[in-house]
Parts: sequence; structure tokens; C-alpha cells
Amino acid sequence: MKVQKCTQTDESGVKQSSRARLRTPIPEQQRLDPAEREAIIAREAVSFFAEHGFEGQTRELAKRLRITQPLLYRYFPSKEALIERVYQEVFVVRWKRSWEKIITDRSVPLMARLTQFYREYAEVILTYEWIRLFMFAGLKDLGLNARYLKMLRERAFEKVIEEIRVEYGRPSTKELPITVLEIEMVWGLHAAIFYLGVRQFIYSMPLETDVNSIIDAKVATFLNGIRSVLPAKAPI
Repeated sequence: MKVQKCTQTDESGVKQSSRARLRTPIPEQQRLDPAEREAIIAREAVSFFAEHGFEGQTRELAKRLRITQPLLYRYFPSKEALIERVYQEVFVVRWKRSWEKIITDRSVPLMARLTQFYREYAEVILTYEWIRLFMFAGLKDLGLNARYLKMLRERAFEKVIEEIRVEYGRPSTKELPITVLEIEMVWGLHAAIFYLGVRQFIYSMPLETDVNSIIDAKVATFLNGIRSVLPAKAPI
């Protein structure tokens, strides 16, 4: 009597072969341009750390990329270097210099300028990746938040305060230094807009109306109340 071949063995062999293919990293013979491969790693790192926080392990990131961990470290010699690239990609590169021109363009009414700035700014920051990375970076105390907020103060907050003083006929910030209260009031407006992202991407609470309507209302409320904390007018 002939002995039939065991189909289970064949199937098992196929399964093992499939698993082996899944574990095989993307071969180097794809000959990706080094700059292209580096950009791919950086983009995936942004998504990976947004999901898992900066505690996420580089070996897991390499697995997602289907490359070896040593290859990842060939492009980014340490986890700190990779995190720095993520910071640059998300928080520095996405900042638009045109925003600063919007804030300071006195041919346009101040309320319209601030509304446009915050509408455009919100389009960039109110995303899953931006909000979660910023929160994770703060919890991990990596120093990234302090660097970003310093940039934000210099490029936006101080300009906003100067334009508000001009609007209400108060001394220039060059004549009279910015006060703590003025900074706090701008922080309040900025934080209120940032919090819209926290509600969506940290608390999983969808907004009940469109973002632009909320921003318009917050800017109007801010400008209507800011006058009370501005320095007094200079004597004539």
C-alpha cells in the first residue's frame, strides 16, 4: 500500500516559510537613496512615538519599518538623535515664518490678523501626532517643550503683545518691557486653542462645533478683555 504524503507537513512548511518572510527585514538590495531611507525612518518615528510615547523601544520601531536595529542606528546613532529629528520635523519645520508676517501686518485689523494666525496655526498643531508628541515630551521631561515654548514666545507672543499695545495706543515694548500679566494673557489664549487638541487626541472627546468658529470667539474675547492689563498710556 502506498503511503500518502502528509498535507499537514506541507502546510506547516508553508506557514513556517511565511513567518520567515515576515521576519525578514527589507533587503538592502532595494538600494534606497540614503536620504530617502532616513526620511522614511524619521516619518515612521513620528507616528511610532505619537502612539507609544518616547518610552517606545527602537527595536520595535525597526520591526515596524522591517529593517534591522543596527541599520536604524546607522542613520540615527542613538535614540536621542532620533528624538531630536522628530522634534525638528514636527515642531520646528512645521512652523511657518509667514505667521510672523501675518501678526505684524498693520494694514490689516488686529482681530483679523490674530484670527488668521490662530486658524492657520491650529491646522498645524491640532493633529494626533503634534498634540500627543508634545504631551509625551513634557511628561518625559526631555527639554523639547522648553525649547519650543521659547521659540513660540519670541516668534509669536512678544509680537502679539507689541501689536496689541500699538492697537490701544500704549508704549512700545521697546520703551517699556513686556509685563508678566501680558504674557499670561497671551498664554491663556494660546492654551485655550491648544486644549482643543488635548480634548480630541488625549481625552478622545470630539468637538461639538468647527474649530474656526471656536478660534474666532476666543480671539474676540481675548481682545475685548486684554485692555485692562496693558500698561497705562504715556503722559502727553
